Amino acid sequence: MEVSAEGAPQGTGPVLVRRRSPGSLGLHEMLKARLWHSCTCSTQRAWTLVQDLLPATHWLRQYRPREALVGDVMSGLVIGIILVPQAIAYSLLAGLQPIYSLYTSFFANLIYFLMGTSHHVSVGIFSLLCLMVGQVVDRELLLAGFGPAQEGPGPGDNSSTINASAAVAGLRPQDCDQDCYAIRVATALTLVAGIYQVLLGMLRLGFVSAYLSQPLLDGFAMGASVTILTSQLKHLLGVRIPRHQGPGMVVSTWLSLVRGAGQANLCDVVTSATCLAVLLAGKELSERCQRRLKVPLPTELVVIVAATMVSHFGQLHERFGSSVAGDIPTGFVAPRVPDLGLMWRVVLDAVPLALVGSAFSISLAEMFARSHGYSVRANQELLAVGCCNVLPAFFHCYVTSAALSKTLVKTATGCRTQLSSVVSAAVVLLVLLALAPLFRDLQRCVLACVIVVSLRGALRKVRDVPQLWRLSPADALVWVATAATCALVTVEVGLLAGILLSLLSLAGRTQRPRAALLAQIGDSGFYEDTAEFEGLVPEPGVRIFRFAGPLYYANKDFFLRSLSSLTGLDAGRAATRKKERGLEARVSEGDPVEGMDLGPGTSTAALVSTAAGFHAVVIDCAPLLFLDAAGVATLRDLRRDYAALGVTLLLACCSPLVRDTLRRGSFLGEDQGDLTEDGQLFHSVHSAVQRARARHRVPAATDTAL
Repeated sequence: MEVSAEGAPQGTGPVLVRRRSPGSLGLHEMLKARLWHSCTCSTQRAWTLVQDLLPATHWLRQYRPREALVGDVMSGLVIGIILVPQAIAYSLLAGLQPIYSLYTSFFANLIYFLMGTSHHVSVGIFSLLCLMVGQVVDRELLLAGFGPAQEGPGPGDNSSTINASAAVAGLRPQDCDQDCYAIRVATALTLVAGIYQVLLGMLRLGFVSAYLSQPLLDGFAMGASVTILTSQLKHLLGVRIPRHQGPGMVVSTWLSLVRGAGQANLCDVVTSATCLAVLLAGKELSERCQRRLKVPLPTELVVIVAATMVSHFGQLHERFGSSVAGDIPTGFVAPRVPDLGLMWRVVLDAVPLALVGSAFSISLAEMFARSHGYSVRANQELLAVGCCNVLPAFFHCYVTSAALSKTLVKTATGCRTQLSSVVSAAVVLLVLLALAPLFRDLQRCVLACVIVVSLRGALRKVRDVPQLWRLSPADALVWVATAATCALVTVEVGLLAGILLSLLSLAGRTQRPRAALLAQIGDSGFYEDTAEFEGLVPEPGVRIFRFAGPLYYANKDFFLRSLSSLTGLDAGRAATRKKERGLEARVSEGDPVEGMDLGPGTSTAALVSTAAGFHAVVIDCAPLLFLDAAGVATLRDLRRDYAALGVTLLLACCSPLVRDTLRRGSFLGEDQGDLTEDGQLFHSVHSAVQRARARHRVPAATDTAL
């Protein structure tokens, strides 16, 4: 289709002139150029690299205190107040001391402030990741010879029973008690997950998180929320049951709860009912008065402070045996390098943690960036979240990611930049240095209530399933299957099942896309689906076929079946029959093509095209996203079979990618009259139809003259 402007005929309208592509470098030259570019160093480039790795060095210079400082300070204070009770509560899920949750919240906020590209995302402890960390911690504790995990510290929890088989295996450390070993497992897991995320960012693989679709993430959140809710029921009731592991954990826990329901602690039951009522009422009031309230109600903090005072002065632990949080030390523990042996043991467990944390962080960052009119860099977000795991792992922290609920609170309280994260870290630091011991007498059932109420948003997503089913049954199936597998088997298996179903759903949609015949809309140059619209004008002797999907190895057979079904002609079978029988036998026996009689007195091409009812097939390639080698071979064979039957194959509206693939696949460029590129590819369906009409008139006029 390369046409020079000088050679264009006069009065024929605009002519497209293709630009000549610059000569591409060879692999050796390209690698050499990239290596030279990457090794070139200068002051400007070094400063640019620093700004890329630490975006705060760029936007802090443009910070406007008059416009953003008040909102950042207010949102930071609110998030810090929310972080403290959530950090203490989520330690139950992770099976760790509350102090480690406070460490995690402190370091994650500071690191994301420096490295994050989102203005609003709040990075810290996340309930789903805490649950996954807790499951790994419990498993390793049992393998190391410790007793069943009690889901958090408390009086008497430091005692452990030795498992003889584990002690013989040498897994039990000699210089570490149960709480010490639990945080060692968590930090090793965190470091490996962070390394995965950093590698994904360095290799520019941020797009991988896009394959974790929203239905998959919502279903995963729902299934994990059911698992979290089940794990907290023992604390709500004050029942002493072991924390179950492995497939069927939810069912096993419910059975244990039913058997141990008679041992429920009345004090914990009354406290749980009261706290749940207050927390749910506060949440409902905050949602209904959201427009009037500039700052959301700190219901969790009020409940925790009030419950701590009641527990302390009422001596609920001594008098009624209610389980409490226990001693929470102040200050920081000396940093420690995570255990290399444990890192090798959890190298596979860190994969789902890294994927889930990355997916939630990137999706939240992009969602809030779109709603507030700025952009984020997915690969830098991976680096930021990865560093929020790698660096704090040396300071007794565990896995973090972005959290939706706290991010929504940040935006609602006027957050403008990540300076609010520094304010939140300062609030957590104040608790770490001075206020942490005040929560010693806080009941665990109160912390469980905070966790259960925080699951409202995820559990409410079940109401979206009917609408999702009407919109896309495949997405609804992914949602339900992921949620059910997470709840009934394990969260890791549920995530894997959701990913596989999502990929199968994607492959299924491309494997059987919609195929249709088109016809002209009146006298215009536009064409539409005859099965969808009425009053369309079909072009005599021309079949216009649209295939709304890519053409590749998995759907090439469906492409051919759809084409033969809609046009009424199986080109491959008809061409094979003609070749086998020969022209003389077909004429003498009067053998019809596809069951139709051939008229006498015409050439073979005319006979076949007349019998088929058309002389040309136009394929609308506008929806054709890409072709592979099998797709090009399919089109090449189809053109050959049609040519044997006297039918012309034309392609319209091909994208540059499709044209280039056809050219490299030897489908084009054959200098044999109409087989050139100009004779096969057209920029519109209408121009292809006009060319087919003109081609048919020439042989018809020749036959008439003869």
